[in-house]
Amino acid sequence: MSLHRLHIDTFRNIHSAQLLPSSGLNLIYGDNGSGKTSILEAIYFLGMGRSFRSHLSQRVIQNEQEQLTLFAQLQKEEGLLKVGLRRYRNGDIDVKIDGERIKRLSVLAETLPIQVITPESFSLLFEGPKNRRQFIDWGAFHSDPQFYLAWANVRKIMKHRNQMLKTGSAYSQIQFWDKELVNYGALVTEIRMQYVDSLNAQLKGIIGEFLPRVDVKVSFSRGWDSKTELSQLLENQYPRDLASGFTVSGPHKADLRLRVGNLPAQDALSRGQLKLLVCALRIAQGKLLKQQIGKNSIYLVDDLPSELDAQHRQLLLRQLSETGAQVFVTAIEPSAIVDSLQTPPSKVFHVEQGQVTVIE
Repeated sequence: MSLHRLHIDTFRNIHSAQLLPSSGLNLIYGDNGSGKTSILEAIYFLGMGRSFRSHLSQRVIQNEQEQLTLFAQLQKEEGLLKVGLRRYRNGDIDVKIDGERIKRLSVLAETLPIQVITPESFSLLFEGPKNRRQFIDWGAFHSDPQFYLAWANVRKIMKHRNQMLKTGSAYSQIQFWDKELVNYGALVTEIRMQYVDSLNAQLKGIIGEFLPRVDVKVSFSRGWDSKTELSQLLENQYPRDLASGFTVSGPHKADLRLRVGNLPAQDALSRGQLKLLVCALRIAQGKLLKQQIGKNSIYLVDDLPSELDAQHRQLLLRQLSETGAQVFVTAIEPSAIVDSLQTPPSKVFHVEQGQVTVIE
């Protein structure tokens, strides 16, 4: 699967642009602020219904405009699939797939799986377990059709439970919800655990190439003491939860742990090594998706040369190429990418002040 055609309208500094990307590697270059990252952001927005740069979606709508529009034709084995999204300044969103209105954004994510690697990707390692949990859940969502409903129920129950804790409800009132949480939480945890096990099998060879002299251990933490049943934990920690006003432990606290020896990876590795580790995680996740459901991700790589020397740029680009997936790479200078490739990019785009030009 790949983007066959992309239309961007009033998104960031791009007033209107139309791209016919290649199914292989697409190089997008231009000065800082030219709009090259906005192209990647628009693709991500089309696949996720939100930005990877801002939690406030209204900020991506061009000034003095009331809406943004994104449209794409996806090339699939069975033919072209049309995907359109319109986001309004008041927060409303319209999504259509082949003309049919879609109510759940999860359908977008399922239709257009995306892997993004940016200079901010370090947040996967540095900014607490939330980002790492989202990383696991992306894979679990795509790999097991039972995951989304179970995960949505866990979130709904957790919200209700926390509200009851804040109002000082007795445990006898909360106990019913805990039984539901145990049932759905067990399924979510099992799928997450199986996914991380499968991911590890993919990771070994990639990490071996990226960081050949570093022994990185990747493990799953379910979010509570492994020796205690969730039902018992929730009952035992009720006084603590009541005092805190929220549920301290449970499946909502799951984490992906990355260690080198006895140290967390972020304490043991240099910034360049950490970037390679994040790249390895994203590539492994995309390869696993292809293996499990036969669908390629689309890779968005922003400012690839940043903090990587020529040797590691070459290694990363080779790994991306070997996925067989569609790749979008940005750089200020095209030579930083072209010189690291064995063959020229399939397609090259130059961006200047929001205007996109194809370079033949």
